[in-house]
Amino acid sequence: MSNTRYSELGGFLRSRRERIRPEEVGLAPGPRRRVPGLRRDEVAVLAGASVEYYTELERGAGSQPSDQMLAALARALRLSRDERDHLYRLANRSIPHQGGTAAHVHPAMLDLLSRIDGTPAMVSTDLHTVLIQNPLAVAMLGDLAGHHGRAASFIYRWFTDPASRRIYPQEDLAPQSRSFVADLRAAVGRRGPGDSEASALVDELSQQSPEFRELWADQDVGVRRDERKRILHPTVGMLDLTCLSLFSEDSRQRLLWFTPRAGTDTAEKLALLTVVGTQAMHTEPVR
Repeated sequence: MSNTRYSELGGFLRSRRERIRPEEVGLAPGPRRRVPGLRRDEVAVLAGASVEYYTELERGAGSQPSDQMLAALARALRLSRDERDHLYRLANRSIPHQGGTAAHVHPAMLDLLSRIDGTPAMVSTDLHTVLIQNPLAVAMLGDLAGHHGRAASFIYRWFTDPASRRIYPQEDLAPQSRSFVADLRAAVGRRGPGDSEASALVDELSQQSPEFRELWADQDVGVRRDERKRILHPTVGMLDLTCLSLFSEDSRQRLLWFTPRAGTDTAEKLALLTVVGTQAMHTEPVR
């Protein structure tokens, strides 16, 4: 990248940082702040970067940021889609397609996610690629956003990797498989026959999984809006939950949150999980 391009990138990051109030991203405003908006160290924490690295970016120095870092910065700074695209162009990177792990998350969904406390929640695409999770969702399900390529889609891992089912009760596996396939068929229908990403996912699953191939042939269609989820967490035990969904206008993304089912001890276990954190969650996560 040219020095001019680096300088433009740094100036753009700084301008976006200065317009955000700490409380908008779940941070305490504090009694006194020397700078408008967020501090550099706060953006670095939100984006999962070192303070030194982010500081260099704002100063127009350092190495070219990766696609993953740009996606993290776009989310940390609550960029609109147009702003996100501009950020990628300044960094001389291709604009990511809608379904991958670097997909743009609408700022309103990020805002809602940051305000959900005491409840596991996350944002995923209609092809079941998780884009971002709150800390309690990571503690409950593991880091679902760390996969790449085709494996970024949880529905792909569900039908190709037995480890993805490890913490579901055995009797729940068949209903979950059927629900996943019906939801995927609905997503494919919304996207239309010309959508290469959805078509490629269906083709690959059909080749690799006899179970998927059989369920796909049934032609069932059903959007997953609210479902019962039972999760065998390795530390706190069985969690009995209701999974609810809030959809974006184009239905390409959904905000999912998990609430304890009435008459169970799941609320107490989730409270314990906020203390336990992510340290005990070593198995392949599920949703």
